[in-house]
Amino acid sequence: MTVSVTLPALGESVTEGTVTRWLKQVGERVEADEPLLEVSTDKVDTEIPSPAGGVLLEITVAEDETVEVGARLGVIGAPDAAPVAAPAPAPAPAPMAEAPQAAPMAEAPQAVPAPVVPVAAAFPEPAAPDPAPAPAPAPVAAAVPERTPAPRPPVVPAAPVTAASSLRGRTVPLPRIRRAIGDNLKKALHEQAQLTSTIEADVTRLMRLRNQAKDRFLVREGLKLSPMPFFIKAAAQALKAHPVVNARINEAEGTITYFDTENVGIAVDTENGLMTPVVKAAGDLSVAGLARAVHDLADRARGGHLTPDDVSGATFTISNTGSRGVLFDTVIVPPNQAAILGVGATVRRPGVVRDGDEEVIGIRDLVHLSLSYDHRLVDGADAARYLTAVRTILESATFEDDL
Repeated sequence: MTVSVTLPALGESVTEGTVTRWLKQVGERVEADEPLLEVSTDKVDTEIPSPAGGVLLEITVAEDETVEVGARLGVIGAPDAAPVAAPAPAPAPAPMAEAPQAAPMAEAPQAVPAPVVPVAAAFPEPAAPDPAPAPAPAPVAAAVPERTPAPRPPVVPAAPVTAASSLRGRTVPLPRIRRAIGDNLKKALHEQAQLTSTIEADVTRLMRLRNQAKDRFLVREGLKLSPMPFFIKAAAQALKAHPVVNARINEAEGTITYFDTENVGIAVDTENGLMTPVVKAAGDLSVAGLARAVHDLADRARGGHLTPDDVSGATFTISNTGSRGVLFDTVIVPPNQAAILGVGATVRRPGVVRDGDEEVIGIRDLVHLSLSYDHRLVDGADAARYLTAVRTILESATFEDDL
C-alpha cells in the first residue's frame, strides 16, 4: 500500500508552492507526522509532515520546482517496497564568462585597513630640549612664574568602517521571497488608491512607564519589554472606534466588510526577507499578552517555523519602520486591507510642554506615526481621526493595568 504526499492548502489565497528542500531521500524511512520536506509560498516557508510512516519510495517534485495546491509531491510506501529513483536534477546552466576581476568575493584578498592613529599621536609636538641649569637667583630676585604648556589638539574619533558586502559585483537568481513580496505589493498598488498621512506623538510618559516596568517584566515574563506592544495596543484599541480603517472592500460583490476583530499583522525582518505573521484578536490582549505574542511570532519567523495560520487572516498591519532608525516611511497597504500603520523611530529632542498656563521647552520622546490607506475606503479625515486617536492613547500612557 502506498500513500501520496500532496501539497496542502497553505493559507488564504495561496494557490501554489515551491519545494525548497527534501528532508528525506528516496529509500529513507520516515515516521508519520515527521517533517518530510520544506515548501515556500508567497506567505510562509513551512515544513510538510509525512502523512504516514514508511519509506520514501518516490520524489515526484524536485527541489526548486513550483506546483499547485493538491499536486503530488512524493510517495510513501511499506518498508519492503522497492524504492523508485528520484528524478535527476536539472543540469545547472553553464556559467557566464566573467572578467578576471569578477572572481568570487571570498577569494579576493581583503584590504587591511590602516591603523587609526589619534591626531595627537600622528602629529606629536616637537620634543623640548633639556633645559639648561638655572642660574642661582639673586638674593633679592622675584620668582618667575612657570609657563603654562600649550593645549594639545583634540583627538578626532575615526570614522566607522563599513565592511563591503559579499554581494558586490555578483549576479544572483531572484529569490522567491523577493519575487513574492514584489508581486504582492505591485498588486496592491495597482488595485488600490493609496496615500499616506503622518502625525507626531509625544511618548515621553510612555517611555518612562516602560523604563519603570521593564526590569520587573523581564523577571516575571523572561522577555524584554520593547515599546512595540504599547503601539500595537494603542493601534488596536483605536481600530475599535474607527472600523473604517479595519475593513475590506469586496469589489466583485460591491460590498465593504467592517471587521469585528483586530487581527494585526506585524512586519518582521528576517534573513530570508520580510515576513508578516498575525497577532490574532490583538484588541483583546493586554500589553503583556501582546509582548508574548510578538516575541513568539518574531522568533518563529526568524527561525523559519511559521505555520500557514500564523500568516493569514490579517485585517490591519503595523510596520515598525523605526527599528532601524527611520523617522517615518510611506508604507504600502497590503492586499485585501484598508490601511497600515508605520511606527517611526522614537527620538529625544526639544519640544513644547504646557505647564499650567505657561509653555516651556523640554526634552521629549517624540515619534512619527504614518498611516497609509486605500482612498476607496478611507478619506483623509478618517485617517486623521484614527491617527489622532492613536496619539491620544499613547500620550495618556494609561497602560499600568495591562502590564
